[in-house]
Amino acid sequence: MRRKGKGGLALKIPKRALRSGGIQGSRATRWIFVGPAMLVVICLLIYPLLSTLMYSFTNKTMIRNDFDVVGLQNYIDILTDGDFYSAFGHTLLWTLFSVLGQLIVGFIGALALNRVQNKVAKNLFRIFAIIPWAFPAIATAMTWKWLLNGIHGFVPTLLRDLGITPELIQFLSDKNLVLPTLIFINIWFGAPLIMVNVYAALQTIPQDQYEAAQIDGASSWQSFRYVTAPHIRTVVGLLVVLRTVWVFNNFDIIYMITGGGPAGASTTMPIFIYDTGWTGRLVGKASAASILLLLFLVILCVLYFTVINRWEKEDK
Repeated sequence: MRRKGKGGLALKIPKRALRSGGIQGSRATRWIFVGPAMLVVICLLIYPLLSTLMYSFTNKTMIRNDFDVVGLQNYIDILTDGDFYSAFGHTLLWTLFSVLGQLIVGFIGALALNRVQNKVAKNLFRIFAIIPWAFPAIATAMTWKWLLNGIHGFVPTLLRDLGITPELIQFLSDKNLVLPTLIFINIWFGAPLIMVNVYAALQTIPQDQYEAAQIDGASSWQSFRYVTAPHIRTVVGLLVVLRTVWVFNNFDIIYMITGGGPAGASTTMPIFIYDTGWTGRLVGKASAASILLLLFLVILCVLYFTVINRWEKEDK
């Protein structure tokens, strides 16, 4: 094969060199770079998923090594277990109100931050807003546990001393208060992430569109509805998907603050699966619950992405 080099001179390149160093060489290079990533995915995602699926059809326990195939018995036991439905209901409430609260607080914070003109004040506000994400989960959990302790906690003591409440409020040991309290903590923890991402999306909106809306006599609400919302709804939709999956699977905050108590009032699906697999040593039953949780989240994500894809088509 001949190719023109510098000065118009014809260069003869052997076909064997093209095959070895060109197409075949590029394929080998791709596999060299992709191989390690695929290995990590197989080890950290595919293998645990397949092993969990396999164990869900067995009577595997942590007490003995041998086990037998029991078919759908674990799924039947899970779907007829009242504790499963109680934990699933707590998880739905925990996820719905946590994500909704994070979205509202983060969205309002982003809109307010976008209106701040002073750069120093804006940067300080952004720094302080990220503080919840700067600490490890155990520090956050222990801090809130100390603040809300029903014996000598700072918040219950302050409310009593100010005469707001006649006695110490048991935020973490009252069955009616524990889940709303945990949802409040989760909103405090997750709202800054929503705020930062929505604020970044707001910076991409062309200012001339707002100017055109003002010239046309649009109100603030109309500018938000027809200019702001269409530009950021895809970003907000993706944030809702990510936060829904994250909050639904959240384990550490609840477990370190209440452990699922009192009397299971704050037991969510991750804690139910943990107690079934590690405390009860029933690996097969815990695996079945994990697969059911996975199927629910997959269906939920499909619905989410269907709406997001429709938005993207409307924007084109």
